Amino acid sequence: MTGQFTISMHILTLLAKAAEGEWVSSDLIAGSININPVLVRKEIGNLRRNGLVVSREGKNGGSRLAKPADQVRVSDIFLATRQGPFLGTSRNKPNPNCPVGKEINRHLEELYQEAEEALVQKLGDSTLADFSHRFD
Repeated sequence: MTGQFTISMHILTLLAKAAEGEWVSSDLIAGSININPVLVRKEIGNLRRNGLVVSREGKNGGSRLAKPADQVRVSDIFLATRQGPFLGTSRNKPNPNCPVGKEINRHLEELYQEAEEALVQKLGDSTLADFSHRFD
């Protein structure tokens, strides 16, 4: 998984565990993750653009979930943080005269796509609420 997914799962789990309606500051989140608050605010911006959090500025500001944790699929978080194909792409330039070489990249791309679809489907089987209950 990407670092962005890991950070976003941490942020959203903290928000899911917060008291209902509580605004959680980026400083508190950054302290839990042990990263710079600027990185937290960057991830929160992405999560906000993807409809997963709402935020407000100011002394009593912070972030909270945009919808109940049981309505957020883990696959939604993965897709919001995906920065390209999960398994990457083949940068190989095989011999086009070889029976394997001329088709390997196409078949690998199909394999990678099938694997990513299976991952997204599996992640869609659980919600942020399911994940956050692991911390009870």
